[in-house]
Amino acid sequence: MILDIVKSISAALSLWLLASVVILFAALAPAHAITIEMLNKDAEGNKMVYSQEIAKIDVGDSITWVPTSKGHNVEIVAAPEGFDIPKKSKNSKEVTIEFTTPGIYYYWCTPHKGMGMIGLVVVGSDVYNKDAIAKAKAMGKSKKKLKALLGDL
Repeated sequence: MILDIVKSISAALSLWLLASVVILFAALAPAHAITIEMLNKDAEGNKMVYSQEIAKIDVGDSITWVPTSKGHNVEIVAAPEGFDIPKKSKNSKEVTIEFTTPGIYYYWCTPHKGMGMIGLVVVGSDVYNKDAIAKAKAMGKSKKKLKALLGDL
C-alpha cells in the first residue's frame, strides 16, 4: 500500500514537473519580428505599397516598417480596444511596434493613403473587430483596397 502511494506521488510529481517545464519554455520563447518595407513600387509595378499588405502575427510579436525611399510613414488608423502604442511614425523613419492586444490593426502611409498605401495586421488570429475596421476612414483607392483586404481575411 505504501508502495502504491509512493508511485502515485511520483507520477503526480512527474506530471507537475513536465507541465512546469512546458510553461517555462513557452514563457521564455522569443517573440517573432517581421519586416515590412514601405515601397514606391513593388516587383509587380504597383505604386505606393507596403511589401506585405496583410501581416498575421502572434500576440507579443513585433513589426518593423522600413522606408526604402523618403516620404513614407505608418499611421495606425483603427485598432482593437486597449491599443496604447504610438499611432503615427515620422516620415522616412524606421519604426518598430510590438503588438500585445489581439485583433485587426488598420494602417496607412499618411502622404499616400489616397493612392491605396494601406495594410492590415492581424494579431493572434483574432478578427473580432473586423466590422469596426470595415467602417474606418478610407479615402481614394484605399476604400476599395480596404474592402478587398478584409475580404481576404
